[in-house]
Amino acid sequence: MAAVTALTGERFPGDAGRRPARSDSDIHVDAFRAGHMCFPDCAVTAESCYSEAMQMIRHADMSDLDALAALESECFPPAEAASRDAIADRLRTYADHFWLLFDDDRLTAAINGMVTDEPDLVDAMYADTSMHDERGAWQMLFSVCTNPGSRRERRASRLMRSVIEDARDAGRDGLVLTCKEPLIGFYERFGYRDEGVCGSRHGGAAWHQMRLDFRRERQQSCCPQGR
Repeated sequence: MAAVTALTGERFPGDAGRRPARSDSDIHVDAFRAGHMCFPDCAVTAESCYSEAMQMIRHADMSDLDALAALESECFPPAEAASRDAIADRLRTYADHFWLLFDDDRLTAAINGMVTDEPDLVDAMYADTSMHDERGAWQMLFSVCTNPGSRRERRASRLMRSVIEDARDAGRDGLVLTCKEPLIGFYERFGYRDEGVCGSRHGGAAWHQMRLDFRRERQQSCCPQGR
């Protein structure tokens, strides 16, 4: 299965014979190898930039099941974590709606969810994969996981940006997820808006529904405000 995003300068289909454009990460890697720090506008060390350049984002397949189940159990309490069987069912139904970030060969972050025309995320969606509609308008996100030892290293942010771009490129109306109150600010950074406490009682917790609505972006681009 093709990678969604390779942050290592790998070529994509159709790139044969063309040299990939050098990214900031490529330049930072060269700086690291030369023993220098990153550019002043890079808020992290050269070692961190080197680590970013060695990461890869791709979709999932069944060979990722054990790693995904282990990461899920590390990130959520038992009442909220998807079971191994539930993850397997999702992989069989919508593996292309799993986004995995690897640091070398180690899975360090993952996001997954189904697609539907239903505008709101409801608890039944977590277990009922028959609700997935590949042509659906809304990309639901059920799980945003980062390995506990890799938190505060922007892996979830990098992966979320990739998910958002894929959903936009697929012509979706937007993305919907639920989160607990302390994480509202994190998702707002990406343009999600808090729609308040929703009806979900997943795991016995209170959840806020967050929506990133591309329709708003399209309307603004089609009807720009006057000067």
